[in-house]
Amino acid sequence: MPVQHLNPDALHNNPAFTQAIIVPTGARTLLIGGQNAVDRHGQVIGKGDVVAQSTQALRNLKAVLDVAGATLEDLVKVTVVIDQHAGLRAAFGAWMSFWGARTNPPTVTVLRVAGLANPDYLIEIEAQAVLA
Repeated sequence: MPVQHLNPDALHNNPAFTQAIIVPTGARTLLIGGQNAVDRHGQVIGKGDVVAQSTQALRNLKAVLDVAGATLEDLVKVTVVIDQHAGLRAAFGAWMSFWGARTNPPTVTVLRVAGLANPDYLIEIEAQAVLA
């Protein structure tokens, strides 16, 4: 049984996210810890720039998917944690550029927080994927 994407007619239908997803019993699940805007050397990319940081965090997320043999289409849940003063629309634009015109996006939750683990971090993205 494949993953099922549910967008009830009674709810807003947005191309950026799915309202609910059913994961089949026995599916292999990849849990991806919070990815932020650091490069492989631990250097923060895009200090003060939420678009640059979002883009780097998404690149890091993609690198984890790649090493697990997964694709963007395998994502079922994405949680975005963003600094309360950072531009949410700008970060969302980075997500839409990343996702592109694909169908069946994952579910998405966005949380605004007073701060992240490092004061230079503006965003952190964690995710779950179902592997084929």
